[in-house]
Amino acid sequence: MSFPRRSNTCGELRPENSGEKVVLNGWISTVRDMGGLIFIDLRDRYGITQLVIHPELQPELAARSKELKQEFVIWAKGTARMRENPNQRIPTGLIEILIDEFGILNTAELPPFEISDDIETNEELRLKYRYLDLRRPILQKNFIVRNNVYQVVHSYFADQNFLEIETPVLMKSTPEGARDYLVPSRIHKGKFYALPQSPQLYKQILMMSGFDRYMQIVKCFRDEDLRSDRQPEFTQIDVEMSFVDREDLQTVIEGFFARLWKEQLGVQIQTPFLRMSYHDAMENYGSDKPDLRFEMKIKTISEIADKTEFKVFSDTAEAGGTIALINAKGCGNYSRKQLDELTEFAKKYGAKGLSWIKFVDGQVNSPIAKFLSEENIAYLRSTAEVEEGDLLLIAADAWTRCYTILGALRLEIARRTGIFEKVKNTYSFHWVVDFPMFEYDAEENRYIAMHHPFTSPMDEDLHLLDSAPDKARAKAYDIILNGAEVGGGSIRIHSNDTQQKIFKLLGMSEEETELKFGFLLDALKFGAPPHGGIALGLDRITMMLTGTDNIRDVIAFPKTTSGLSLMDGCPSLVDDKQLNELHINIVKD
Repeated sequence: MSFPRRSNTCGELRPENSGEKVVLNGWISTVRDMGGLIFIDLRDRYGITQLVIHPELQPELAARSKELKQEFVIWAKGTARMRENPNQRIPTGLIEILIDEFGILNTAELPPFEISDDIETNEELRLKYRYLDLRRPILQKNFIVRNNVYQVVHSYFADQNFLEIETPVLMKSTPEGARDYLVPSRIHKGKFYALPQSPQLYKQILMMSGFDRYMQIVKCFRDEDLRSDRQPEFTQIDVEMSFVDREDLQTVIEGFFARLWKEQLGVQIQTPFLRMSYHDAMENYGSDKPDLRFEMKIKTISEIADKTEFKVFSDTAEAGGTIALINAKGCGNYSRKQLDELTEFAKKYGAKGLSWIKFVDGQVNSPIAKFLSEENIAYLRSTAEVEEGDLLLIAADAWTRCYTILGALRLEIARRTGIFEKVKNTYSFHWVVDFPMFEYDAEENRYIAMHHPFTSPMDEDLHLLDSAPDKARAKAYDIILNGAEVGGGSIRIHSNDTQQKIFKLLGMSEEETELKFGFLLDALKFGAPPHGGIALGLDRITMMLTGTDNIRDVIAFPKTTSGLSLMDGCPSLVDDKQLNELHINIVKD
């Protein structure tokens, strides 16, 4: 097809272009016949420009314009001129094109929804017609931001002397945590590749190969239950360094975020970031990824158990549990219905119930008030820094559950009271460090790695691997932004003996260890340097930069929360010939 190529984009023209002859190519957003004038809004990914036809002066052009419909693809020639009625809301709003000629490059059926940023169409319909959804300016801006992230990643890490090295997409299945996506081998009957959950072992082996600074923007896959902020395939910025400790790596990553936020948002990020231990994060904020943009710290009040007759407190203390509270400032006016809602909310996180105390009109109002002495009330007032109109929410449970309940309530109160709205344009980066090496899985009756089994224990805790592994801390670190984990990593084990000891503590036999990780253990015998790394979630970072709370808004062709691609209908059935070539038989339930 021969047609006039664009001289400018639809987002480019400004007053200084007035009087110029131009050609635009794009999609019709709207056609408005106002009688005396016909207006056509032409759109491409760069913006939108208004085209004008004068029916009295251009009767033939006006007659042909009646063919034009929404989403037709056209070219238009004309002269740029100043608008009589400017639109200050768009960059091109001071200019318009008086067209002398246009042509239709392709027609379009009526779209199933309007191509507009403020549509309320359900997400499933938009995902089915993703190619139309992606025409919306707000989504196109998201992917421009995502592209900018790629460029900063490449340039920043190149400046820091990192090498970009690709690792395999077809790899050995070494499940330890989430399930692998398996790929059957046609040539090797009954054997499977796995899609990588992470390039973890390959990047460690690269360190053993002498490539002391590696990075890669890499696609990873996990066959796990999905949430609104997760996808079965995701993209991470993968980094590994040799001859470093935790501080060295954190400094490099802080520099990356400072540069990215400065270049993309014009925001100066203060470095170094705050470091917070896992223990302090849980006891102060009830989360290993706390949002530090607001206070509302948790206060532990376990000592009150010995000073009150309230049986819930005394029974919890006797069982070795914890009693703690948050002060929901200004929420003393909450109704019984609202308090019941908070109680039900707490139960989602394992609470058996929720105690509360309101301080309103100089009075103490609480179902447990009869168990509390004046001394108890004074203690609570002092510990929680109570003011008139405050509401105390108290949990009593095992250590982890108690703080988790209050951490969830802290965020819920922030949502209800508008705190998040007040801090939405601020950014709080920090590190959470000193995680436990292991957590005990009662169902499997064994320890599991808190991060992954290649994480090194703290040097001073090495001896605990033999006596009290549950007390050993890891050289692990998560980077937290506004209450979301945007990356996690660790200093790795570089000793063959220590790595074998960790596998044994995780309940793996020598045979299983050799089968799954024999190649890693062999590599560790040949001079592995001290090394560490991190994986940063590129999808989640882009969410933060664009301000969306839906990960599907920053992935071009995402899956639903049930792992479906509605546009192309996958996963899908395959024919028997393909199955036979792969030596696979489908067993029906």
